[in-house]
Amino acid sequence: MSSVPVALPPDAQAAVAAAVARRDARRFCEVILPHVSRTFAIGIRALPGPLGRAVLTAYLICRIADTVEDAPGMAPEAKGPLFDALMECFDGQAAADAYPARCTAVTGEPAHLALVEHADLVFAYFHTLPASTRAIVRQWVGEMAMGMKKFVFLYPHGIRIQTVEEFREYCYYVAGTVGYLLTDLWHEHVPSIGRGHHARLRERCRAFGEALQTVNILKDVAHDAVVENSIYVPEQLLREHGSSQAALLHADREAETRGAIERLIQLAWADLEEARRYLLLIPRRAVSIRLFCILPLLYAYATLRDLTHSSAMLRPGGTVKISRREVKALLTAGSLLVMSNRAVRWLVERVRRREFRLAWQ
Repeated sequence: MSSVPVALPPDAQAAVAAAVARRDARRFCEVILPHVSRTFAIGIRALPGPLGRAVLTAYLICRIADTVEDAPGMAPEAKGPLFDALMECFDGQAAADAYPARCTAVTGEPAHLALVEHADLVFAYFHTLPASTRAIVRQWVGEMAMGMKKFVFLYPHGIRIQTVEEFREYCYYVAGTVGYLLTDLWHEHVPSIGRGHHARLRERCRAFGEALQTVNILKDVAHDAVVENSIYVPEQLLREHGSSQAALLHADREAETRGAIERLIQLAWADLEEARRYLLLIPRRAVSIRLFCILPLLYAYATLRDLTHSSAMLRPGGTVKISRREVKALLTAGSLLVMSNRAVRWLVERVRRREFRLAWQ
């Protein structure tokens, strides 16, 4: 779940402090969300009732696991027990209340550390959910956390993915599991997503999660290598093109490294097409779910489009990011067109070709 975390600004610090002082779990989760998520916060807020609470708390728990995984300088022997203890938090509030004190050695960006520091509040909100919903979240977050633990021990000095197959396995644990989690929650809470719809969505939900993850990894290659000491571009793939993980950010190997990246770009395009089919399978009556899915999908298409023409992500300090103007345009267009499958197809194809702008921009 690689990403560039966002620092916690002063107004958010004050809001977090107020929520913590009142032990207001709901308020804490709502305040911290946009500071640990640049893509999903809007969609999560659009989800109603218990479904919205389930996705909100599940997302934040996933970010807690991700923060532990990415913590620089921590040995696997220190991280492993934190993954185990995180799973114990699902069993009762007592374990959740004790969890932050176990994480004092975790380092990272301020917003993510604030989330870990108050994990007890996230679980307090989680424990207000129906038992069947809690079981779904526990199942898939557990799968994710144990996968993260596996890779932490497999690469104790920083993740160094070796093959494309291992890359797919890693993406399954950190993102494919999220596709299954969301799809099972849709079925649990939305009457229009019955057994048949659920089965068809499950055929494509893994690709939905993994497509977004692959794009996220590709745009942040340099950041992950330098800041998080993690390299996800497979060594085997790099060597096939005349580069290596040791030379990942070397200017004299940029063309060769770009060749290896191209293979992952093609993989991401294929997964994005499956993700688009996933979205179009969601009943139009499930408006909030379609809205939740379309925004990260459109942003991923736009980012991958730019990745096909850039090598900025292979230079220290570099990344590929779509413009704020396009983010706003896609938010508007996606929200307006999400109910029409034909319009969604048109919008996706338009975004694939060039930057999307509204007429008045």
